[in-house]
Amino acid sequence: MALGRRRARREALFVLYQQDLLSIGAAVALARAEQGGAEVDPYSRRLVCGVADHRRAIDAQIAVRLTGWTLERLAPLERNILRLAVYELKWVEEVPAHVAINEAVELAKRFCSNEAASLVNGVLGAVAEDLAIGGGEGAPE
Repeated sequence: MALGRRRARREALFVLYQQDLLSIGAAVALARAEQGGAEVDPYSRRLVCGVADHRRAIDAQIAVRLTGWTLERLAPLERNILRLAVYELKWVEEVPAHVAINEAVELAKRFCSNEAASLVNGVLGAVAEDLAIGGGEGAPE
């Protein structure tokens, strides 16, 4: 049974966070074990695989919007919240930009800090504007 997209995003965030520490296969297996052996939600899997497939382009899109920071300096949760949202903004047409941004901000508020939520909102607002105006031409594929 599929989760709602909010829960699927949360599940995908946890898998991506764990993937920063483990391989993606191990992270998915860990997520599955934490759910009592249940399959990872299809939308969560889509997000995780999409981020993995487009990670260089996603990271480039984020990096150009980090003033005074590098992607590596961000906390793993913040970095992966941004990756999830950029993937949704650029490659998931059925999710409106404002929904992807709002959900990312809510994840940051819940699992990070208000400062992180502000950072996430600012970076994603700029990315969304770039994508709307230029179609995302600035980031390499």
